[in-house]
Amino acid sequence: MDRILKILLFGLIIKPIAFIILGLNIRGRDKLPLSGPAIIAANHNSHLDVMVLISLYPLSKIHKIRPVAAADYFLSNKLLAWFCLKCIGIIQLDRSGKSKKEDLFLKCHDALDNGDILIIFPEGSRGEPETISKIKKGIFYLAKDRANLDIIPVVMRGLGKSLPRGEALFVPFNCDVIIGNKIKNKNNSTELTKELTNIFNESLNDCLTYHKE
Repeated sequence: MDRILKILLFGLIIKPIAFIILGLNIRGRDKLPLSGPAIIAANHNSHLDVMVLISLYPLSKIHKIRPVAAADYFLSNKLLAWFCLKCIGIIQLDRSGKSKKEDLFLKCHDALDNGDILIIFPEGSRGEPETISKIKKGIFYLAKDRANLDIIPVVMRGLGKSLPRGEALFVPFNCDVIIGNKIKNKNNSTELTKELTNIFNESLNDCLTYHKE
């Protein structure tokens, strides 16, 4: 039932909005992993980020795309929790600090073991529109000891203006989605965050909205 809800939501509503109303400049789409375990590591400026990333996949695959999201925000009320869990398929992450480090990513590891593709925002939360914040090391604890895990970096720009933080309605705006080559350095947290930061910054050169400013 959850799979059907997700297909209907994206097939009838989200994909038409993403590809018809939003002006998307997509580069490197062929680099997206079609099967897991894998991680899409993207910068984060808007709630539209998740919707656009999932929309890049065919409807037959979207049930395997699992965004990792903060439980304190997305499960804050019953209606929002139902939508996020049943229609989007999020994996809730406890940011309260009460969970042990070894338990924090248990649900993420279960999903990866199940062959899912996780969407991770390694900055930790939505930053200022069109600004890339410092990369945190949480993604390292998911990647280490997983030799068969691909991490694909994605830079998005413009979605923070289409749906700014604190706004409920979006406005059409040209947006970039730049998919990079998979990350090579996964066994050292410093090297991983450094490589991801460099790729994010270099990918800005392929963003049409970046060159226009």
